[in-house]
Amino acid sequence: MAAQYDVTIIGGGIIGLATALQLVQRHPKVKLCVLEKEDRLAAHQTGHNSGVIHSGIYYRPGSLKAQTCVAGAGALVAFCEQHGIPYERCGKVVVATAVDELPRLEELFRRGTANGVAGLRIIGPEELRELEPHVTGLKALYVPTTGIVDFSRVALAYARLVQEHGGEIRTRHRVLRVIQRTGGLVLETSQGMLQSKFLINCGGLFSDRLARLAGVQPNLQIVPFRGEYYLIAPQRRQLVRNLIYPVPDPALPFLGVHFTRTIDGVVEAGPNAVLAFAREGYRKSQVVARDLGEILMFPGFWRMAGRYWRTGLGEMVRSLSKKAFLKALQRLLPALTLDDLQPGGSGVRAQAIAPDGALVDDFVITVSGATLHVLNAPSPGATASLAIGRLIEEQAAQSFSLP
Repeated sequence: MAAQYDVTIIGGGIIGLATALQLVQRHPKVKLCVLEKEDRLAAHQTGHNSGVIHSGIYYRPGSLKAQTCVAGAGALVAFCEQHGIPYERCGKVVVATAVDELPRLEELFRRGTANGVAGLRIIGPEELRELEPHVTGLKALYVPTTGIVDFSRVALAYARLVQEHGGEIRTRHRVLRVIQRTGGLVLETSQGMLQSKFLINCGGLFSDRLARLAGVQPNLQIVPFRGEYYLIAPQRRQLVRNLIYPVPDPALPFLGVHFTRTIDGVVEAGPNAVLAFAREGYRKSQVVARDLGEILMFPGFWRMAGRYWRTGLGEMVRSLSKKAFLKALQRLLPALTLDDLQPGGSGVRAQAIAPDGALVDDFVITVSGATLHVLNAPSPGATASLAIGRLIEEQAAQSFSLP
């Protein structure tokens, strides 16, 4: 007999595990399972995360991102304190280096204030130098509540608690088919069949594809963007005290190349945002024909490319040229040299794109029959994971009448 569950969650990243944790805590009678296709949890977006606990300054007031980021950051910090996970609220500066960036800096201050971010201040170059002596800028937004943490460690703590509350976690279980049956679903996986009354899709980079397996046609498609990092040489890490960001382009959901200090003391510089030719394309040489074919056949990609081709070209140049990458970083940190940059890692962002070419900016969660799908949960998804998990739990409890 195939294993039988009340709720099955696809995806062992931080969103899937946070959702599982909220469900087992609030619905102890529910038999729950998490399926992860890799041999370990948090293998993709969670494990390649820069580790920033975001404050909530970037997001449109009233959006799901705005609603969940501030609450989620507070819940995350409380979770870390309760479970002994190292974190630090080190603060960051968002630096305007040109006059035309000043109105956008003020808008970030207004958004952050509207979203309930505490302690925001616009500061001048003197105070900026006190906080970050090597940074040059006209003005900056000081964000004291921004922090750093190892999100893989957080995700594994979620997983441990899920199991302690009776939930099951199965790695190496890739979902191949979702079969609708009277009274529930049959999931065909790489390790055999299982049955579930309800399904929650937290598949990240494959969330749209999994939705289609379940018979749902989402009005978007995931297009992968690789973010590449350099590391600051250990002997030059003193150039960066905490976190240093540029003023982002409001038309794009990316934050621009910046400097982040990790919880283990490493200083990263990046990322750029280049089209990846595979949904898990962490290296430039990785190409998966099916993934690339889906991108090229999607009209929304070409409409997006036609709109932002200049930006995309610049990102590609920075990907191929260390000097170009350095030039972008030197806008914030003029003392940086080529010798200060060492090869770093990369991550892939699951960016949802609408058929009209719009970059979907907010979280997207949709319910269809016995299935719920998280179709877009990029940054600040990790920061907001507990709040997003609670939101999904509430929707699932209502839609699925969970006991």
